[in-house]
Amino acid sequence: MAPMGILNPPMVNPDGSPTQRTVDYYVERAKGGVGLIITGAHKVENEIDVVRLGFAPMISPAIRSPYGEMSEAVHSLGAKIFIQLTPGVGRVLMPRHVDPTGRSKPVSASPISNYWDPDVICRELATGEVERIVKAVGDAAEIVKAAEIDGIELHGHEGYLLDQFATAIWNKRTDKYGGDLKGRLTFPIEILKEIKARVGKDFPVVYRFALKHYIKALRAGALPGEHYTEAGRDVEEGLEMARLLEEAGFDALHVDAGCYDSWYWAHPPIYQEHGCMVDMAEKVKKIVKIPVMAVGRLDIPELAEKVVEEGKADIVVIGRGLLADPYWPIKAQEGRIEDIRPCIGCHDGDQRMIQGKPLSCAVNPACCREVLYGLKPAEKARTVLVAGGGVAGMEAARIAAIRGHRVNLYEKGKALGGHLLEASVPDFKKDLGRLNEWYKGQLSKLEVEVKLETEVTTDIVEKENPDVVLVATGSKPIIPDIPGIEKPNVVTCIDLLLGKKEAGRVVVVVGAGLIGCETALWLAKQGRKTTIVEMLAEPLITPPPLFNANKLMLIDLLASNRVKIEVNTTVQEIADDGIVAVDKYLKQSMTQADTVVLAVGLEPDDQLYKLLIGKVANLYALGDCQEPRRIMGAIWDSYEVARSI
Repeated sequence: MAPMGILNPPMVNPDGSPTQRTVDYYVERAKGGVGLIITGAHKVENEIDVVRLGFAPMISPAIRSPYGEMSEAVHSLGAKIFIQLTPGVGRVLMPRHVDPTGRSKPVSASPISNYWDPDVICRELATGEVERIVKAVGDAAEIVKAAEIDGIELHGHEGYLLDQFATAIWNKRTDKYGGDLKGRLTFPIEILKEIKARVGKDFPVVYRFALKHYIKALRAGALPGEHYTEAGRDVEEGLEMARLLEEAGFDALHVDAGCYDSWYWAHPPIYQEHGCMVDMAEKVKKIVKIPVMAVGRLDIPELAEKVVEEGKADIVVIGRGLLADPYWPIKAQEGRIEDIRPCIGCHDGDQRMIQGKPLSCAVNPACCREVLYGLKPAEKARTVLVAGGGVAGMEAARIAAIRGHRVNLYEKGKALGGHLLEASVPDFKKDLGRLNEWYKGQLSKLEVEVKLETEVTTDIVEKENPDVVLVATGSKPIIPDIPGIEKPNVVTCIDLLLGKKEAGRVVVVVGAGLIGCETALWLAKQGRKTTIVEMLAEPLITPPPLFNANKLMLIDLLASNRVKIEVNTTVQEIADDGIVAVDKYLKQSMTQADTVVLAVGLEPDDQLYKLLIGKVANLYALGDCQEPRRIMGAIWDSYEVARSI
């Protein structure tokens, strides 16, 4: 299990120790068959690299009891557990997380600009301060071992403090912690020696680092296959780094890629290929004798097994795949691949941490609240009618059936899936198709009665007389009131993706939300000249905000595929050969297009729900029928209602 942050209450107590919810979260993955759990990063001190409480858990004597009990449970289930330690955050810490007043500044290896606010110059750590951090890691190691944790992973990746010291673009020091690569690695190597001296040479210590940063400049990432000059660490230096780390005595290397400046490598979204960083681990595996760990969207079992079989890595590390399905390992071991709930690469569960909420998962609402949100059999079996076979309806039917209710699911279309059907058409969105197939398989195994090509009416509800009606009739495209909207060259993005119409060679997409931008990328990848027109000041302004890695990669992909984005621009009229638009200065312009694609949003299809109000005692609106949102909103709505009826 890859390390993933546990940042906020109620997962972390004010003293930095884990709450019972954190213990439950890790123990659930041990129950699911994972061999080694690596916790999220824990800070070792908070006087030099200052972070406001609540941003990251702290190693202190207070963790010994809860982590001691957790390690006992994990061990009894056949797993091991390592704690990831971070010496600091440095330049990638938001200044407001250091000091809301702005009086204190983030620190770093050298006086370099803060990632989030380039106007803030980080304070260079003094030599003595670095040495104090080394000692603090040793103190933390003693606490970790006393809690019967099995090992430590050093958080040397993603552009955090250790990575800032190890990389020339950030480290301009002239003391023992700077200079050539060997000098820049003095900090992590001193930490390793301190840990071994404190807790014994046989206590395992793993180092996680990026073999390659994929940055063209600060705050400018590079896409897969892009030709550019590496401004951070490139593969050649990364391999030399691996040799030096092995020589220093690290027990294993956990190899990834990227940093904050290329966040879509360190946190690969749906647009990255599965196994996108295996080649990094493979290169390291060829030159070192210690175990090498591979990571990066390895949650497809056949791919994960192939990585080990072909000797590309010794250990496969899975992160969000284990958020989506904590029983991934057992299901893979038993050959029940079709039962593994797929991760869809959305990061919407991660995004909750930025909002001050606990980590979770879009497709697994019980993630990080395993006991609180665990399913219990219904006290009384009821008859449940679900209207709509999109993701909300399928999740509601699944949970209701698991709890023992008798469920009938109606879908007016020819297939289950709702908006998953068109959303999974682009090659970079195939994981949504995997999710749809998983739902269909689960409903079949649960013997949910599915009736396709049947639209629920008030007569059907009256005839069946169910105890509960769950309306999940979804949403429909908003059709703006624009002159020319009825012309034959106009099509909604949904109809276009479903193949009901075909786009011409030159296309204008109206709307730069997530649906519009992804549709535009799909069209551009087919070789069509594509322009997006957006009335707001920038693309991808969505509630809730997109996770930064997903947003950055989508914007970079649009640019690399030559999609033109015109913001602050409102469509006034649709002509036979394009659109007439006006910008914020009221300047009118004509944009030529063979096809105009509408992607201005969705509105609830709630007619059935409104007709049933007052006629059904237990009536609920779910998903887009209540309010159009992303997949997470639909699944979480349905899980909450279905676990309660």
